Amino acid sequence: MKHSVAAHAEMAYVQGIRANLGQFVQQMIQVFFVGLVIGMERNVLPVVASEDFGVPKTSFLYLMSFVISFGFVKGILNFVAGRLSERIGRKAVLLTGWIAALPIPFLIYYAPSWGWVVAANVFLGINQGFAWSMTVTSKVDITRAEQRGFATGVNEFAGYAAVAVAGVATGYLSHLYGPRPALLWFALAVIVVAFAWALLFVRETLPWARAESRRHADGSHRGPRPRFPQGVPDHPGTWEVFKLVSFRHPTFSALCQAGTANKVADSLLWVLFPLLLHNRGLSVVQIGWITGVYGMVWGASQLWTGPLSDRIGRKMPIVTGLWLLAAGVAAVTLVSGATAWATAAAVMGVGMALLYPNLIAAVADISHPNWRGSALGVYRYWRDTGYALGAVALGVVAQLAEGIEAAFWFTAAVLLVSGAWMLLRAEETHPRLNPSDD
Repeated sequence: MKHSVAAHAEMAYVQGIRANLGQFVQQMIQVFFVGLVIGMERNVLPVVASEDFGVPKTSFLYLMSFVISFGFVKGILNFVAGRLSERIGRKAVLLTGWIAALPIPFLIYYAPSWGWVVAANVFLGINQGFAWSMTVTSKVDITRAEQRGFATGVNEFAGYAAVAVAGVATGYLSHLYGPRPALLWFALAVIVVAFAWALLFVRETLPWARAESRRHADGSHRGPRPRFPQGVPDHPGTWEVFKLVSFRHPTFSALCQAGTANKVADSLLWVLFPLLLHNRGLSVVQIGWITGVYGMVWGASQLWTGPLSDRIGRKMPIVTGLWLLAAGVAAVTLVSGATAWATAAAVMGVGMALLYPNLIAAVADISHPNWRGSALGVYRYWRDTGYALGAVALGVVAQLAEGIEAAFWFTAAVLLVSGAWMLLRAEETHPRLNPSDD
């Protein structure tokens, strides 16, 4: 009797996109909502910081403070979300993320000073750390290993397409109604609808991860065996997972540093890229379209860069993406005119698309299902702490150089070094192309 119940449970939790298409689509909808929340800030806040909040245009470190608060909080909460999701489930963490988002529009709308915006971004960090993390983890739970590049590509496409849509939409809404009312009503509508949608339609996916773990344990797993790290307990402790992914395992650590480097670049493009364009005479709407090109190309390109890594592996797309992103960042300072800046933004978008979903897929490839949520949380901790580290470093560089351009060259150098580290230190993680020796 017990055997038949267990067999039925295994059949109920079959992995694969086709078998779980309904929930796969639901997770896409959720990450689209998450992208709208962060995207609403990307165009408007850097430009109005001096006009509405009195942030001096040359006080780059002060301007970056709202990204610093966001990055540190999101980084830590990514790790917390990963561990928590293995205890209370993915859906509960997702819903908590939406509840945490509720203060954001009110803090920005009623803000008497820039400090309130910094506080709002603490809640934004909680929302993104909990909600976006769970969309990734849930998709990995319900898909097979050979589909993870596609799954993470689709996930990040949906999220960053929403970032681009929100950037353009809030640019127009701000022009029509003013920045604060635009952000208030846009954010409030997204948060309320997203919470209700998750509550009603999203299923818990932790049982899929547990079923996969049992198949690995009893030998019924089919297909190539992933290169899980050796000598790790079945249920390692929090600190043990953190050390393994951050420092002890050379491939994990190379993936973590690449994640950090890409968020240094994203900090630059979030705050200093719109400011540079504004300083060179572009309107808020023009800036919205150019930064939207970056987000749209990044988002749409992941529909082919994720599947590409399912065929040729994760490593070379990641390395190529880091170096292509470096080239686009450097080009911003060498060209002028809206068309040229939009072209540079497109190059950066392709670079991001090559590396971003495939870093997640690579971490998932070599993480055991018992602690995959935690491993993804550690990676996302280092990746999104890159927002804060990048904001501090870029703010200091721009402040010392008394100009934004130096921050672009600093970022390009970081990306070049990161690509070299990845090339020299990381193994290919795709289980079909580099299966376990066992």
